Amino acid sequence: MRLVSLCPSNTEILFALGLGPKVVGVDDWSDWPEEVKQLPRVGGDLNTDIDRVAALRPDLVLASLSVPGMERNVEALEARNLPYLVLDPHSIDEVLADFLTIGDACGVRGKAEKVLEQAHERIQAVRHRRKSHGDVRIYWEWWPKPLIAAGHTSWIHQMSQIVGARNVFADVERPSRVVTNAEVITRDPEVLMICWCGTLQRIQEASRVSSRPGWDRIAGVAAGRVHCVPEALFGRPSQRLLDGLEMLDGFVAEVA
Repeated sequence: MRLVSLCPSNTEILFALGLGPKVVGVDDWSDWPEEVKQLPRVGGDLNTDIDRVAALRPDLVLASLSVPGMERNVEALEARNLPYLVLDPHSIDEVLADFLTIGDACGVRGKAEKVLEQAHERIQAVRHRRKSHGDVRIYWEWWPKPLIAAGHTSWIHQMSQIVGARNVFADVERPSRVVTNAEVITRDPEVLMICWCGTLQRIQEASRVSSRPGWDRIAGVAAGRVHCVPEALFGRPSQRLLDGLEMLDGFVAEVA
């Protein structure tokens, strides 16, 4: 079976399921695990070169809708009559369900079930520790200008719940939305998680956040709990979210 992945999270899932030897091409952003760096590239996740994909003669292309604009890839795959599978998870539960979906499509259901069992064990270990955390107010920022915060219908919201924290924008019934400085200050988060997307990762600094006008009044800023974290552990719907979950658990535990 010849597999092509069009986004990093799909690539990571394929390798977690032991399907790495069958992956013949990946998107430009896929960078984990290390073996991926030797594979042919088919363009960015928002500007996939479908001619390159077709040239790899895939039996299945793993597409995604996790970022707005990716639907163009699906349309292009349909136009070329290439076999594909689309993933679009919004919660941790849906991310884990995708392992079974891919496992079934690629004939490795048994391996997928084992990976899920291990994942649930890690999640339960964190849930067990959450008893000592309380209801910590947490703010998640995806983008600095304009401010974009994580809302209720996102895996980030569920991750916050698992570690015993409360997303301060839990009332936003969307994966994310633009928010104002005043809203963040008023909601007074005790922990600030800064996870800027894409190339902005390179300039993430806590000082860029804490120096914003009025933000010194925020409890988490005053206490020095502004955490700049890698998008790879929080922004990609793959098994690496569990590494992010355990990191988050440590940050929230500092407040309790």
